[in-house]
Amino acid sequence: MATRTALVVDDHPITHLGCGRLLADLGYGRVVKAMSGAEALAVLEAETPAVVVLDIALPDTPGLSLIAPIRDRAPEAAILVFSMNDQPGFAAKALAEGAQGFLSKNAAPDEFSAAIRALEAGEFYLSPGHALALAVRQVGAAGDATALTTREEQVLSLIGQGRTLQEIADEIGVSYKTVANTSSTLKRKLGVTGMTGLIRQAMDRDV
Repeated sequence: MATRTALVVDDHPITHLGCGRLLADLGYGRVVKAMSGAEALAVLEAETPAVVVLDIALPDTPGLSLIAPIRDRAPEAAILVFSMNDQPGFAAKALAEGAQGFLSKNAAPDEFSAAIRALEAGEFYLSPGHALALAVRQVGAAGDATALTTREEQVLSLIGQGRTLQEIADEIGVSYKTVANTSSTLKRKLGVTGMTGLIRQAMDRDV
């Protein structure tokens, strides 16, 4: 029987230790660690893991931006995002980028094992709390007059990062007037009157 390999991408040694033990108990004879995004991609040049456990906060790159490159290099690998940030918005983004599961680092060891088993079976995994929050969020967005378009979310996200309207226009390749109009629409939809209010909304919505 071939040895199953898992890759744990996290910059905390204690996470490697804990995940390594749990993965070994699940039958993974080889657990490879990477401390950064660059190291993870280098590992994938030589390894073909069955599962990748990926943190969001890495020293050199946002973990979510690694999901697509991991998919390219290891298309058969199941990806579980494992993060201290347990807000539903991050779970939604992880799944949208191509991960099969999202688990908070506050979860119990048994839940980590359950998540890995679900991914092995070709299923998606979210903790019950995340699943409920995302379901409520989707239902609310379907009939909510404050639901944002993709462009509005993009502009709101950049406003939340402190960009000026001109900087946003230059970055997304539209006119200043288009961004200004989008900003006005955002203020109306979200019930705020200034840029500070939009920045707060960007933080609250995790866009």
